[in-house]
Amino acid sequence: MTSVLTRPVRLPSGTTVCAQVSVIDAGRSTTLQDLGRPGFAHLGVTASGAADRTSLTLANRLVGNADGAAALENTFGGLAIAVSADRYVAITGATVEIRVDGRAPAEGRRILLRAGQILSLGRPVTGLRTYVAVEGGIDTDRVFGSAATDCLSGVGPTQVRSGTTLALGAGHPVPHDIPLELTVPRLPVGAAEVRFRWGPRDGLFAPQDRAALTATTWTVSADCDRVGARLTGPPLTVGSVDLPSEGMALGAIQIPPSGEPIVFLADHPVTGGYPVIGVVIERDVDLVAQAAPGTRIRLAALPRGHD
Repeated sequence: MTSVLTRPVRLPSGTTVCAQVSVIDAGRSTTLQDLGRPGFAHLGVTASGAADRTSLTLANRLVGNADGAAALENTFGGLAIAVSADRYVAITGATVEIRVDGRAPAEGRRILLRAGQILSLGRPVTGLRTYVAVEGGIDTDRVFGSAATDCLSGVGPTQVRSGTTLALGAGHPVPHDIPLELTVPRLPVGAAEVRFRWGPRDGLFAPQDRAALTATTWTVSADCDRVGARLTGPPLTVGSVDLPSEGMALGAIQIPPSGEPIVFLADHPVTGGYPVIGVVIERDVDLVAQAAPGTRIRLAALPRGHD
């Protein structure tokens, strides 16, 4: 089956020539992601993009792509792909078992995948999301300059399905001077520390609730996706708050009436009516994005005015 996402290169003679990646099994959830479409929040368009931007960027660099090239973001493993021409493939993010035609490859993070070979990912041992970048990048139409799939608004390509075929950009030399042993992912282990800055509405909370936010070891609930991660633990007291809808930032820690924090991720809404007690720093948003249900998180406040 050929997806409408495929965009082959047409030569002047009318012959169609295009390297492709075929998605044999999309697993539980796979989307196309790049670095998103920032700068359109005033139009009601969230930036979206990779939930773990560091892992996406690393995967692209390992195969010589631009940092923001489109790649596959797979959640909970199960992805299986094949390419129509020999291409280097990089796998970053969550720790997963990697197989090529059923065998473990010699290198785990960058593989020369031969035409017709099947690359498959197991279920994550640590982390939640895996990024698969293919040499040349995935070539597809863009919305507001991005190929990212926004799962909340529906902007961008549709979710990748089993049987989808995607066009690849032109192959190119791949850098081999990157020490793969230095590409160990930053994943939540034990009680992960996530740093945040107070505000803009922390003043609406009593001192004991602000203290409880940082003293509690929160647990990521099963209610987590690309929009956000709900944390469970002793609820904070929001009280009677009547706020107008306000703009929302990536990493915003919103406290709904339940009193349990929600950390907003890549596909967060652009506005919200509940108070935001703090905002997770951008680097640690990646850490929350890799936190599977059951992961423990400690929220650590940076000193006010900290750069």
